[in-house]
Amino acid sequence: MEIKVDRDLLVNLCKELIQVPSPVSYYEEIHPFLEEKAKELGYEVAYDRKRTAYITLEGEDNSKTVCMGAHVDTIGLIVRHIRDDGQIEVRQLGGVNYSSLEGESVTVHTRDGRAYRGMVICKSHSVHVYDDARTLPRDEANMRVILHEDVHTQKDVMDLGIEHGDVISVDPHFEYTESGFVKSRFIDDKACVAVLLAMVDYLNKNHLKPKYRTLLAFPLYEEIGHGGSYVPEEVSEYVALDIGLIGPDCHATEKHVSICAKDAFSPYDRGLTNRIINQAKKADVNYCVDIFYRYGTDANAAIRGGHNVYTAAFGMACINTHGMERCHVEAIEETAKLAIAYALDIE
Repeated sequence: MEIKVDRDLLVNLCKELIQVPSPVSYYEEIHPFLEEKAKELGYEVAYDRKRTAYITLEGEDNSKTVCMGAHVDTIGLIVRHIRDDGQIEVRQLGGVNYSSLEGESVTVHTRDGRAYRGMVICKSHSVHVYDDARTLPRDEANMRVILHEDVHTQKDVMDLGIEHGDVISVDPHFEYTESGFVKSRFIDDKACVAVLLAMVDYLNKNHLKPKYRTLLAFPLYEEIGHGGSYVPEEVSEYVALDIGLIGPDCHATEKHVSICAKDAFSPYDRGLTNRIINQAKKADVNYCVDIFYRYGTDANAAIRGGHNVYTAAFGMACINTHGMERCHVEAIEETAKLAIAYALDIE
């Protein structure tokens, strides 16, 4: 079966999604964006009490409900403590690689809707001043956020409305090259969110319905492990769309879809995974099968949450994950093809 997806649409959706800040738990901007895109596609968004967003697609056969999930949360930071000198100590939201953040631009989002720009520095920030500027570990104990505001004390910062617990987003720096590479923070997992929206566009334009009633889920807590821990009771299959990995023990390149056979927690369901592998073959998808060590998805979070569901996972393979990530647009296209093949349940 030949499936042709709209490359321009995929790239534009990916860029738009990546540019909307949504660190773990921060939904104030991404939810209105999803609602707008869903409306353009002819759908509405519903929410559960974990702030997971859902789009429901009626199927050819509504006696069975499946779920395709792509998380909208990204890694980020949260204000831990405002120091006496006005610098901000942080905690991570998700698996932050602090070495990749030094010098990076950030935004502090207050609970009353204000936003302040700043940057991440190491406390030994200058080779001209500190003997250990090159050697001090770049970890949570040694990194700070400084604001681009005239602040010199804790009170100065708090007078701006900044408090402990405020979320900090990191600038993504999206770039799409003439050679077809997508380079940006937060390809994980905004590219997969783009895939699901592009899948709906494909179904609409080709006057198709998914084989079964399909919930598109967009969790907000995947990066800290519990995004998919709640699943609506009617769901029998949970397929997580999440990035694949590239490394010495993996088969993927930046043009592959990685089908994950096992993550750090558990193998995925053999029957469902076999079916997706066969669908990849039928749709002529450039795929590989891998296992991942330091990795998890919302599908297996659903299993840990006690849900009676079959699980599987796949997504575009990326290099330099949780840093400045990169993959080729062909991997995003191939992921979209496989998502469509699964939704249509091609045989």
